Amino acid sequence: MIARTLASAVLGLLREGRIELVDGDWRRAFGPADARLRATVHVNDREFWRALPRGGTPLAECYAADGWDCDDVVSLVRIGARQLPRVDVLRRPFTPLRNALTRIPRNTRGGARRAIAAHYDLGNDLFRLFLDETMTYSCAVWESPDMTLAEAQEAKLDRVCRKLELTPDDHVIEIGTGWGSFALHAAGRYGCRVTTTTISNEQYALAAERVREAGLDDRVTVLFEDYRDLRGSFSKLASIEMIEAVGWQYFDAFFSSCSRLLEPDGLMLLQAIVVDDRAFEIEKAARGFLTDVIFPAGCLPSVEVISRSTARATDMRMLDLEDITADYPRTLREWRENFVRNADRAAELGYDRRFRRLWELYLYWCEGGFLERRIGDVQVLLAKPAYRGSPVRTRVERAVVA
Repeated sequence: MIARTLASAVLGLLREGRIELVDGDWRRAFGPADARLRATVHVNDREFWRALPRGGTPLAECYAADGWDCDDVVSLVRIGARQLPRVDVLRRPFTPLRNALTRIPRNTRGGARRAIAAHYDLGNDLFRLFLDETMTYSCAVWESPDMTLAEAQEAKLDRVCRKLELTPDDHVIEIGTGWGSFALHAAGRYGCRVTTTTISNEQYALAAERVREAGLDDRVTVLFEDYRDLRGSFSKLASIEMIEAVGWQYFDAFFSSCSRLLEPDGLMLLQAIVVDDRAFEIEKAARGFLTDVIFPAGCLPSVEVISRSTARATDMRMLDLEDITADYPRTLREWRENFVRNADRAAELGYDRRFRRLWELYLYWCEGGFLERRIGDVQVLLAKPAYRGSPVRTRVERAVVA
């Protein structure tokens, strides 16, 4: 079989782990025999061999169609992530040409709404299947190993509030409502006013409903507006894992909008999923499983990109940066376990087996990426020029080993 022969030649270059492939009576292992990271892949459909050399999206689609299975998908992803720096060396010289020729979706106002709808408007019931009761869809902070997912998410939300030094006198603007967890926490626990915005129809409806049910209508306003159209002056700004949907062409516009909305002594807390600085130029316009299928038009910034963009487009300065990457693998693992546990309910809601396998793979994929730190998660505290306070230090020793 030609496709299997070619795929085997590619796998023969493996140095960062050991992968055993089983296709009927055919069995072969690739990579160092003493490798710590190991995975066994069972081939159920010959389409796997054609998908393998073509990369992430074809492989993911093949997985969704039951074309292959693996005994440890997270380890498989980790092996791939470790191999990527070798691949980057080959990709880097061609990056400018590829970026120029690649048709990249642009997150104009209309484009951004379509991209957000493709993920976040899949149905609130879908996200209820795997998120905790706070409905928080971002990295939790595990300050203790015996925390529940909800407790770890509340610890994260409280961490954001403390870094922003929230008081009842504050009026906070939040860019990226989610399902309202930050707005509810900030207004309910700290007594401040919160104006929060989303461009997801589903999120807007549920967030507004949750605000009403919590009796916080007098302190929380939910908007359905693009960040570029926001007006007003606010003492604090929060944006929790929303920048990934901005698009690299619009990072300056995003930070400029944030700076414009803040009072002269205001504070901004940005929580962002980031890619390694050295990989940003290679990855920013690359199309793959996550940006093709899960998060259309998404793009991860890097810490360097955030720093340069804020310096170029704003008058804000960086006060603090905390890396919370170590907390994401467990967050993702708990989401995936919840999702798998609720598979029957997902089927009842109309999410078929193909969709469920695709989303399981997405959660596996991200867990492996964070474990290998190909991607990370940071909280960045930024201040306007007139801020004269002392940043709150909230780092704690991590009791959890991902």
